[in-house]
Amino acid sequence: MTQATSTSRSLNEWLAYLESIHPTTIELGLERVGAVANQLSLTELSNSKVITVAGTNGKGSTCAYIEQCLLAAGYSVGVYSSPHITDYKERVRINSQMLSEQAHCQAFAAVEAARGTVSLSYFEFGTLAAIWLLQQQAPDVVLLEVGLGGRLDATNIVEPDVAVVTTVDIDHQAFLGDDINQIGFEKAGIFRPHKPAILGDAKLPPTVLQHAQTIAAKPIRAGFEFQLNAVDGKWCYQSATRSITAIDEPRLPVENMATAIAVIEAAQLDCDDEAIRTGLARAALPGRWQTLQTKPWVVADVAHNPQSTRLLSKKIAAVVNSARQVHGVVAMLGDKDSQNSLQPMKAVIDHWYLAGLDVPRGADANHLAEALADTKLVCCQDVATALRQALESASEDDMVVVFGSFYTVAEAQQLLQGNSFE
Repeated sequence: MTQATSTSRSLNEWLAYLESIHPTTIELGLERVGAVANQLSLTELSNSKVITVAGTNGKGSTCAYIEQCLLAAGYSVGVYSSPHITDYKERVRINSQMLSEQAHCQAFAAVEAARGTVSLSYFEFGTLAAIWLLQQQAPDVVLLEVGLGGRLDATNIVEPDVAVVTTVDIDHQAFLGDDINQIGFEKAGIFRPHKPAILGDAKLPPTVLQHAQTIAAKPIRAGFEFQLNAVDGKWCYQSATRSITAIDEPRLPVENMATAIAVIEAAQLDCDDEAIRTGLARAALPGRWQTLQTKPWVVADVAHNPQSTRLLSKKIAAVVNSARQVHGVVAMLGDKDSQNSLQPMKAVIDHWYLAGLDVPRGADANHLAEALADTKLVCCQDVATALRQALESASEDDMVVVFGSFYTVAEAQQLLQGNSFE
C-alpha cells in the first residue's frame, strides 16, 4: 500500500486490508508488535496512568466500572477493548465516546508507515492503532483490556502502573492450552515488578499469586486485601484503608465491582465514595445482560465459556418463575467448549433454538446439538431464523435469552434494534 493510498482509505477498506496482510487471525508473541511499537514510541504512555486488565471473563465490566467511577470523579478516561459488537469504533472510547472514522484511519496509516516489512495480525495492527490514538488523546487514565492470555498479548507492550487479573477459566485452548495453572501464569504475565497486581477472584489458580510474588509485584487479593459483602440489601466494599457502604445492585456482574474499586485505590486516584457509587450504578456494556425487547423480554449476553454461562444461568434463575418460560437462542464458535458451556444453561432454558454461525471458526447447529442430548431443541441455519422462531413461540410474558458469542449478540442487536423483524 502506497502512502497516498493509505491516507485515502475508508475505515472499512482499512479493516479489509488488515484481514489480508497476515497469514493467521491470531498469533501470540511480542517480537513483531514490539518492534513496531518501539518505532512509534508506544510502550510508555507517560501522560496517562495505565491500567491493564486481563482475565477469562470480567475484563469488560471491570473496565466499565473503573471508567464510570473515574468519569464521575472528574478524570478523563480512555479505554481500549475488543472485540467490538457492531461497530469497529467501539474498540476505542474517550470519556465513553467513540472516536471518528477519520481518527481510526489516521492511526492505521501511522502504523502502516512504521511497520515496514513487519507482518502484523489483525489484532496486533488494531492494538497498535488503538494505543496510538490513546497516546494522541492523552487522557488522565488509560484502560487496556487484554485480548487473549496476557504475557504474549499485544497489549502487554505497554508498561502499566497497575495490572489486573479478573478471573481464570478454561478458554482459547488452541492458544493457551487446557491447564488452568498454565493459563493463570499466562494471564499473570501482565504484572510488573514493584507495581500493584490486583487478583480479582479469591479462586484464581495459585500460579497467578506465585508469579506476582516471584517478580516482586505487589499482590492485592480479592477475599484478603479487599472484599465485597451484602449488607441490608446493599453492597459494602472493605479494604484495610477504605470502607464504602450502601452500594446499589449494578447492571453488570457484581463480582467485578470490588475489583474495580481496588484498582482505583491501588492506582492512587482520588475518587470519593459518591463518585464510586455513581459510577458503579452507571456502568453498562452492550451485550452484557442487555435488554433488546420487553414483550417478550429478550436479553442478549456474550457468555461463551463455562464460567460466563454459569453466571448467566444464575442471573436467569433469579428473575424467572414457573409462569415464565425461557427460550434460549444460541450460536457459538466451533473452537469453544460447547459441551461444558451449555451444561449450566440446561437448568434454566425450557426451549432451545440452535443456530449456525457463518463466520470463520463458526459452528453449525448440529455441532451444538451434540451437547444437548435428550433436550427439546430446534436446529436452525442462522441466528435470524432461530431468533424468529423463538419469538414466534414465546408468549409476551416469556423470556428469550440470546447468547454464545459476540457474533450472535451482534446479529440479534441488528435484527431487533434495526426493526428487521417488523
